[in-house]
Amino acid sequence: MPDGFRIEKDSLGEVRVPVNALYGAQTQRAVENFPISGQRFGRGFIQALGLLKKAAALTNQELGYLDGEIAEAIAEAAGEVAAGTWDEEFVVDVYQTGSGTSTNMNANEVVTHRANQIVGDDGSVHPNDHVNFGQSSNDVIPSAIHIAARVAIERELIPALTHLRDALSAKAEAFDHVVKSGRTHLMDATPIRLGQQFGGYAHQLTKGIERVRHASEELAELALGGTAVGTGINTHPDFAAGVIALVSEELELEFREAENHFEAQAAKDAAVNVAGTLNTIATSFFKIADDVRWLASGPTSGISEILIPAVQPGSSIMPGKVNPVMCEAMMMVAARVMGNHTTVTIAGQRGNFELNVMMPVLAQALLESITLLSNVARAFADRCVTGIEANEPRARQLLEKNPSIATALNPYIGYDKAVEVAKEAAQAGRSVRDVVEEKGLLKPEEIDEALDVRVMTEPGLPGT
Repeated sequence: MPDGFRIEKDSLGEVRVPVNALYGAQTQRAVENFPISGQRFGRGFIQALGLLKKAAALTNQELGYLDGEIAEAIAEAAGEVAAGTWDEEFVVDVYQTGSGTSTNMNANEVVTHRANQIVGDDGSVHPNDHVNFGQSSNDVIPSAIHIAARVAIERELIPALTHLRDALSAKAEAFDHVVKSGRTHLMDATPIRLGQQFGGYAHQLTKGIERVRHASEELAELALGGTAVGTGINTHPDFAAGVIALVSEELELEFREAENHFEAQAAKDAAVNVAGTLNTIATSFFKIADDVRWLASGPTSGISEILIPAVQPGSSIMPGKVNPVMCEAMMMVAARVMGNHTTVTIAGQRGNFELNVMMPVLAQALLESITLLSNVARAFADRCVTGIEANEPRARQLLEKNPSIATALNPYIGYDKAVEVAKEAAQAGRSVRDVVEEKGLLKPEEIDEALDVRVMTEPGLPGT
């Protein structure tokens, strides 16, 4: 084994493989063929592959297709893969064969070499004949995508969204007494309560959680059992159900065999649907973060109706400057997720005939989006939302000069007169109350009734 390499063979001939690598010839060829990004599949995807290989070995043993010693060694080795013991052995670039065959063989070879170490015989376990028995890359990779994405959604994203929703809801309750200017088209509008504004943000998250739960349910269908083209050639009819039951039990999360294997392998519509849901959540994140950024703008020349936590110095040259950095991080995450949605959409279109041929990049984009949204939701909640304070004097100051308060005069003096009041108040920089009093348009008690800004934040008309 000169120069730290060993010689392995595959159907194309000899390949030099690093002497201590658990992977083999096909993985090494992929490493040499695809030196593209340096990006590899992450923990969740490798866990899914390991679980599938473990469950496949145990199911094939149960069905009588694998010797007990070999099956148990494969299951032990694959369990180590699922647990993260051998993540450094998964060396194939994300940008590779569109079926993900290189990564499936990476898993098969790592499990094979480790299983052979366990049984003490370097030739007992074969990557194709044993580890991949009853499977194809074409049904394993889409199954791994669904498993990894569903686990990440249920274990990471939904709890993170719930955490952010709860933080926003707490602020909605705390700020419910603060009346401020509403704004439409970035211009002053009728009053709202700051609590109502934050309640709107919280409900965006509630709706996002509902949407992603529904999308996650679609991922419960696994393509396993279709093998090469969806027909199930070279696999036992009970194989997929047995494997999926074991995976569901281990993860304590429901999965089931696809209703139609041709759809499950040729199309990636469920993944595109999930990406669309993540895109919607990203849109919500962008709106919320951008609003918070604007509401906190200032401290002297902006809106400054809220005060956000100072989590780091904001400038290398301007002393004392504090920037809305958590808002900006969330907005950048949203932009990335929106780009990933486009990637998944394009990848989903390439289900040519019986196989999608852009699955690796689809998987990477989808899983990255889930991770980014999960992480930024918690960071934004903990480092920004929980520390937000209402700047009540500023909110009151801006509201008093808001000409749109004149809207409440419509039922009393009519729209045209109210327009005159609003215009004069805006041009003179005076309050609507001052103008109404000066013009004698209403009695004092009517003015108090009409211009009660707290009442303006609820539905109703005079006398109702």
